[in-house]
Amino acid sequence: MGTNRLEAFSDGVIAIIVTIMVLELKLPPDGNPQSLAKVAPTVLSYILSFVVVAIMWVNHHQLLHAAKRTDGRTLWSNNFLLFCMSLIPFATAYLGQHYTDSLPAALYGVVMTTCGLGFTALRSAIAHHHECDQARLALMRQGKNWFSVALYAASVPLAFASVWLSFGIFVLIPVIYFMPESLD
Repeated sequence: MGTNRLEAFSDGVIAIIVTIMVLELKLPPDGNPQSLAKVAPTVLSYILSFVVVAIMWVNHHQLLHAAKRTDGRTLWSNNFLLFCMSLIPFATAYLGQHYTDSLPAALYGVVMTTCGLGFTALRSAIAHHHECDQARLALMRQGKNWFSVALYAASVPLAFASVWLSFGIFVLIPVIYFMPESLD
């Protein structure tokens, strides 16, 4: 079976994820700077998560473009990834509302870690049927994926030592994805 339906379904789910995140943004009660400052953490957590979801969407698109066909393993791996991604709006809202607390930062790290593992599972499922395309699949940010998973996993216990260290990791990972890759 081809990948068109899988890609269309995934695009729809990802669009809903972004929509849910933006609906969590609330306007300040009035026009003074103090009111705007009170909603700034929520807006910043939305911006961070939007960038992360956009990176995930681009990588997902590249993975599915490399796939020639799908099977049950690919479908279920994709569903696992989408499930993990569907938790991002909750983790984003929780983080934005309680940005100085350890548990929301740790939960955000857990959700992002599972998303990274979801990408690993999907990449593995696609590679299973595309042995001739191994070189192409290997270039699809596999190293960055494992590095990101490790950093996100590290952010979980670090959140209980310093929320700001976890935030540093959360910002660092998208920056890493915008850095050019060597194809050597």
